[in-house]
Amino acid sequence: MMADGVALLSFAVRQAVRRPKCGSGGVLRPLSMLSNSHRQVSQPHGSARPSSSLGSLNYAHVAPDPLADPGVFDDINTYSCKRQTGVSLKTLLDTGRGHLLQKKYFGKEENTTASQQMLQQVACFLHRELPIRFAHRVRDLDAIPVMREMPSIQLVKTWYVTSFHEIRNAPTPNTVAKEADFAVLLKNIYERHAPVLLTMARGAYELRQKYVAGSSEFYDLEVHNFLDAFYLSRIGIRMLIGQYLELREPPKADYIGLCCLRTSPRDVALTAIDDAKFMCTRQHGDAPEVTLHGRLDLTFAYVSEHVHYILLELLKNSMRATAEFHGTDDMPPIRIVIADGEDNEDVVIKVSDEGGGIPRSHISRIWSYLFTTADPEIQRGFVDLSHPASDFDTASPLAGLGYGLPISRAYARYFGGDLSIMSMEGYGTDAFVHLSRLGNHDEPLP
Repeated sequence: MMADGVALLSFAVRQAVRRPKCGSGGVLRPLSMLSNSHRQVSQPHGSARPSSSLGSLNYAHVAPDPLADPGVFDDINTYSCKRQTGVSLKTLLDTGRGHLLQKKYFGKEENTTASQQMLQQVACFLHRELPIRFAHRVRDLDAIPVMREMPSIQLVKTWYVTSFHEIRNAPTPNTVAKEADFAVLLKNIYERHAPVLLTMARGAYELRQKYVAGSSEFYDLEVHNFLDAFYLSRIGIRMLIGQYLELREPPKADYIGLCCLRTSPRDVALTAIDDAKFMCTRQHGDAPEVTLHGRLDLTFAYVSEHVHYILLELLKNSMRATAEFHGTDDMPPIRIVIADGEDNEDVVIKVSDEGGGIPRSHISRIWSYLFTTADPEIQRGFVDLSHPASDFDTASPLAGLGYGLPISRAYARYFGGDLSIMSMEGYGTDAFVHLSRLGNHDEPLP
């Protein structure tokens, strides 16, 4: 029975990942099956309101319920056929500095500053690009029959459809006033999509409950390819909107938007250590120590939040494994080694533990979004949690979400890096984070 269910699921996913042809019609379905509570969600519970400096949004022509408009899905189908435009870390930095400004297109109003011209340039790019990216994600969510009917997936799709509709109905932000209004709109969208990772992880949990898990075939299902592409694209959307909103804030030393010109792996690691210790202590009563080695004085241009997310996930895994393998009375320390040289193409960070390692039969599964070694009670507790404010909320359990490692690898790969794992069963695990220091890699858009 289990083999039949797995085979059926695998076939369904293989059929789903074959994208329908653009303009073929019938690709996207209105979300008529959604309950009113799903259709009315615009922001996650507990999300902060836009800062008062952004003012208030006034788009009277935005439909209050875009899901009730069948035409929006025709529009989404059209935009999902358009090509996405990838950006690199270098492009983000150069644009934020104003080096790529085309003054003949922006700043035609009198007395516009160079900063206002740069913001209009970025806003106009997002006004064109984001509907394309949202449309691609809606079509992807609609193309996975084994997941698309799940409440959590329906809710995420609602957020993407609503955001697509709002941007499509917003005027081109090519004046100071229109750009300011557009910033408020993107602030709301940014907050609306904050819990997407956690909500999608609930979908993976629902998938585990719907089908019998445990066999190697189950963890090798092609749904992983869909989720990998979806999450990687989602990182890009968050990066573009977050960079734009941060550029509107008062300048901070050594920062251009979200990009820190002097990212210190040591400082980021110390913050991640504190967060991981808090989560491990809450779960196990204590946490192992962490020691830092190597190039502790190193700084380079990068998005420090991405480094923090990766290190936090690796440290959570290492601390949990160490506490469970040794007990909390005598835990060996976890080692973080930072390696770099002037001629190196990557900054490499190694997280090394003595937490007992990973069985060889599990190595191929650790990159699957359907794989977790957490206790089922912890998984159920995660699903029962009220919506946290964002994916990074420390209210999340220490383990059990099922996407820590693959998402961390997606963050590393977003700007041309990578994440690899080497493990020795019975002893411990080494994780190697490669971060490109050149910044010239475009986003690996699906």
